[in-house]
Amino acid sequence: MTAGPARANSDQGPVARGGASGGTGRGAALTRRMVSTGSRFEGEFAYARAVCQGDWCFVAGTTGYDYKSMEMPEAAVDQARNALATIESSLSEAGFAMADVVRATYYIRDAGLAGEIGPALREAFGTVRPAATMLVAGLIAPEIKIEIEVTALRRPARDAR
Repeated sequence: MTAGPARANSDQGPVARGGASGGTGRGAALTRRMVSTGSRFEGEFAYARAVCQGDWCFVAGTTGYDYKSMEMPEAAVDQARNALATIESSLSEAGFAMADVVRATYYIRDAGLAGEIGPALREAFGTVRPAATMLVAGLIAPEIKIEIEVTALRRPARDAR
């Protein structure tokens, strides 16, 4: 049920920052950092598990596969726990925490699964309380019952609780 180690890649080079939302300085260069779980899907579908730049980290839709064994649990709550463990590992690798998550989107195969996954969401986000949306969607494989994506904004040190 645990996620494999995430690996960061910062080979993307500096990305110019500027404008009103620039943060620490107009024109300051930031490095775009990509994090990979090593999932074959990342290579097959040409995406990174997470892309981080500055104080922001965007984690791609993450399903409940245990990426070490490539097994998918049957229960939606276990799939949610696996997905959240993968997300937590990816955020940690990039220097973020689950407490930094400000936005979450949950895609579920069937509306009836909402109650089943609730305990996993409360375990991960009970005190964080990100802005969230849950959608019923056709997912890419029949065994997948939930997919989760999150956006994190690094909190200033004084806000780290």
